[in-house]
Amino acid sequence: MNNAQLERIRTGEGFIAALDQSGGSTPKALLQYGVAEDSYAGEEAMYALVHEMRTRIIKSSAFDSRYILGAILFENTMDRTIDGLLTADYLWEKKGIVPFLKVDKGLAETENGVQLLKPIEGLDDLLARARERGIFGTKMRSLIKEANTTGIRDVVEQQFEIGKQIVQAGLVPIIEPEVDINSADKTTSEKLLKDALLTQLAALGPDVKVMLKLSIPTEDNFYRELIEEPHVLRVVALSGGYSQAEANERLARNQGLIASFSRALSEGLTAGQSDEAFDEMLSASIRRIYEASVK
Repeated sequence: MNNAQLERIRTGEGFIAALDQSGGSTPKALLQYGVAEDSYAGEEAMYALVHEMRTRIIKSSAFDSRYILGAILFENTMDRTIDGLLTADYLWEKKGIVPFLKVDKGLAETENGVQLLKPIEGLDDLLARARERGIFGTKMRSLIKEANTTGIRDVVEQQFEIGKQIVQAGLVPIIEPEVDINSADKTTSEKLLKDALLTQLAALGPDVKVMLKLSIPTEDNFYRELIEEPHVLRVVALSGGYSQAEANERLARNQGLIASFSRALSEGLTAGQSDEAFDEMLSASIRRIYEASVK
């Protein structure tokens, strides 16, 4: 593990940029960027276009380590290069930004009010490749739709079981049990989730470090105990479908919780913008997200 990166994540001011849209969500990300599905043919063309988008974001002068601590990449992005460097190496060596990798393969069908992770085939090989390519940590997302005690326990147990495998590979897992922001019983789900997370964290070895990625809680500062838990490097928040303005406003009310936004980060960016307009829009978004994260 890179100690400089560990210290940057543990103590740095800023937020985590999520650039990890995968196969299922890539067309939507491209459409938001102004690239229609009928303008490209096939998966390879799609991934080439999304890498161009991500490269434009990463190389922008606005994408600056003064505001951004880390960036989460999709596997296809990890295997590609920017200016002759592997993406993770470019992030760290040229930008001072810590690289993470999304490792999950999507969600299983809903059961007990939740969607568990699909099996992650070949995870050990992927983790070994990630280390070779300069990745610091990983991310995997489950989804909680209802306040179902059994379902929420199953989500957290699965996340920590895989998280321990990731720790054994020398990487830091971001454990992401998202609570659906539209859930009718979101507050109850958050209480059950916090209890389940604290139980699993208490059972970890003293030197194990993890990160948590959670929906912004309904009750301000509800996750303070998780932020202060000694095994937890950082607790980051997903935007979860909120607009950037609403996500920032909610985030700013939670001390110690920092952003890890995807759609809310790239809001307003389009392929047709001039570089100047693109950088201006990205810079304004980054500064607003940063300010909400450090309040």
